[in-house]
Amino acid sequence: MHAPVDRFQCRFCGHALTTSFVDLGMSPLCQTHVSPDQLHEMEPFYPLHAYLCDNCLLVQLQEFVSPQEIFGEYAYFSSFSSSWVEHARRYVEMMIGRFGLGAGSKVMEIASNDGYLLQHFVAAGVPVLGIEPAANVGKAAIDKGVPTLTRFFGRATADEIARTHGRPDVLLGNNVLAHVPDLNDFVGGMKRLLAPSGVITMEFPHLQRLMAENQFDTIYHEHFSYFSFLAVERIFAHHGLTLFDVEELPTHGGSLRIFGRHTEHAALAVTPRVEALRKKEIDDGFLDPERYRGFGEQVQEAKRNLLSFLIDARRSGKKVVGYGAPGKGNTLLNYCGIRSDFVEFTVDANPYKQGKYTPGTRIPIRAPEAIREARPDYVLILPWNLKDEISTAAAYIAEWGGRFVVPIPETRVL
Repeated sequence: MHAPVDRFQCRFCGHALTTSFVDLGMSPLCQTHVSPDQLHEMEPFYPLHAYLCDNCLLVQLQEFVSPQEIFGEYAYFSSFSSSWVEHARRYVEMMIGRFGLGAGSKVMEIASNDGYLLQHFVAAGVPVLGIEPAANVGKAAIDKGVPTLTRFFGRATADEIARTHGRPDVLLGNNVLAHVPDLNDFVGGMKRLLAPSGVITMEFPHLQRLMAENQFDTIYHEHFSYFSFLAVERIFAHHGLTLFDVEELPTHGGSLRIFGRHTEHAALAVTPRVEALRKKEIDDGFLDPERYRGFGEQVQEAKRNLLSFLIDARRSGKKVVGYGAPGKGNTLLNYCGIRSDFVEFTVDANPYKQGKYTPGTRIPIRAPEAIREARPDYVLILPWNLKDEISTAAAYIAEWGGRFVVPIPETRVL
């Protein structure tokens, strides 16, 4: 069983954690949706308090729950977001073109989910292997024709895969780096598994954007770490991996896609984009612990604004429902204390969540058709990063004068 490191030590450098980044109170795990027969049972709540390591400047949560508890069975299936599947398809096209991948190449994805990305490599005739910890999600990938191992990734898994499947030319992971409590085991495993001239790509939310746009709801127990480029570059360098390129992406409210290689594989030159982003963060104060300290007050003001809007709407007899039941929505609802007295129900396209209730706040989750029946005045978009996709899909609410509301970076009626 996984043994957590000391909760009050940095998961990368071991330095004592004393500086608060933001305290979001107590919250349940964000993907543990409550079934009707569990409504009278107690739910575990854990502190949702992010700290800054003054030594290496990694923002992180303490570990209260093992990855096995969070990801053993998982409710998030990537394929339910059409824009995310399209993002993955464009990535595959770019990688094949840029690195000349073909039938003789090998691509592996860590936390490959339901095959949403690797399916595009399969279609292009590039051999793949998915590495996915959640058995229920991995099975969906296998059913799609994407070979998948059910494993948590780290040095031991890396050695096993290298022995049995060889070493990949491309090793990738989207929205997994933040989900790893033992960061050194994970990055160390990538170093061991990657072919000598191979390339790593990782995508994760960018801390600079999280702070600039007040995206506090992307902080939840499944996300153990929150990375600036400066912090992630330091971590990879420590494990003998050089970041040679970086892209800023619009996904998940603003993400980075880093490109890594073995430090000794100097044939891949470091691009000017690396130096430019490093300079941008330094100019923005990201080497100074003081830069991180004002975030908590900014978050409290966002909470007050959202509650003011909901109180006014309900007092004037308006009906409010939600759209989506994402992890970020559960941080927002629990931190702000929003239950079905404010938001009558929410809807989600994922049948796995329908008929259940949001963790902690117990708001019913229905199928999207429920919005037509209820004819609400306001629809609060909880996965605000998908607001364009959702407002297009549910544009029909205009028929009765319904309006969309987004809560981040501030409460806004669209």
